[in-house]
Amino acid sequence: MATPLQYGDPPRLGPFVLQARLLTAPAGLVYLGQGPNGRAVSVAVLTRGAALDAAARERFVTAIKEAERHRAGRRGRGVPLLGMVRGRVDTPQVIGMDGGRAPWVAVPYVPGGAGAERFLEPVMVSGMLLGDRNGPDFVPYWLGDRDPALPAPAPPGPPPVATGRSVGLASALLATLLTMTVLMILLLLFRLDGDQQPSRPLPPTVIVPTPPPTPASPRPGEQSPKPSDGGSDDRTRVPGRDDDLGRDI
Repeated sequence: MATPLQYGDPPRLGPFVLQARLLTAPAGLVYLGQGPNGRAVSVAVLTRGAALDAAARERFVTAIKEAERHRAGRRGRGVPLLGMVRGRVDTPQVIGMDGGRAPWVAVPYVPGGAGAERFLEPVMVSGMLLGDRNGPDFVPYWLGDRDPALPAPAPPGPPPVATGRSVGLASALLATLLTMTVLMILLLLFRLDGDQQPSRPLPPTVIVPTPPPTPASPRPGEQSPKPSDGGSDDRTRVPGRDDDLGRDI
């Protein structure tokens, strides 16, 4: 019975888009998917714990490869085909697989028929490995894991390559910007040179010699000042004016 995908389920495995869960087995999970041509497929993938077990992963991949050889009509040197799960002849046709760290296999989906779960059966080892059962069955350490093994994310793609036209336009734009920048710098330099005032030479220094100072000569009719004899009350008289006699000058 198909159930919706759950959190942690891969959206696609290889070229197949997963649409629903078909089965949850001890060793892996089976999904209903769709191929690139719209064909319905059954896809089985190991659990995360089983994928980390090298022996379990080898049994799963070997069963797939042996089934492919059986379908191609090639048998190997009398060794029983491991792809024929426990002698069953209803092993489905393999149309896609991946044997890496998260192996999976895809077969055509047939409602009610054999699906990709056939390849999960050889992963589980039952009974004793020596042949005689003298104790409990072998239980792998990863038996309780129910998370599907997810393939490693694809490496990032190369950076986008610009077309020749884009490169040409970018080069032309860069050249235009550089030309405008150079022109602006030249105009600015010429403008600064034109604004400067021409320098004028300073006038030469002229030194004019001046004669030494001379004492002022007395006016006509005035007596030259005489040194006082100390305490004398001499007054200067101006001739021609009688009312000024005895007044101080």
